[in-house]
Amino acid sequence: MSPLPRSVARANRVFLNRVLGLVAPRLPGFAMLTHRGRHSGREYTIPVNIFREGAGYRVALTYGRHTDWVRNVLAAGGCTVVTRGRRVELVDPRLVHDPSVPWAPPVVRQILRLTRTTDSIVFAVRPGGAG
Repeated sequence: MSPLPRSVARANRVFLNRVLGLVAPRLPGFAMLTHRGRHSGREYTIPVNIFREGAGYRVALTYGRHTDWVRNVLAAGGCTVVTRGRRVELVDPRLVHDPSVPWAPPVVRQILRLTRTTDSIVFAVRPGGAG
């Protein structure tokens, strides 16, 4: 089961994702993530919550680990994000389950706990892929 209800996901696709698409590439804690469909081959771009994780990045899975975009990124072995105005190629995705979300800043940690978000995906930056 995903942390947030499907009805919220649908509303976000229609409204919030379009609004976030305008600011997420530059807003701290957000990014626009581009991935390729594993069956369609089509390119998709979605807003995500993203955080630096050592030399890589971590993305909070607010809709859980079973969403299409997560499965696409895992199957492809990576994706591309635009965060803080920079394009970054991410590789070696690894799912992490941790209910305490110690990696998140305190305010974000509280929000993630309220939304029951316990999963994230950790990436390395492709060598020479910015960062």
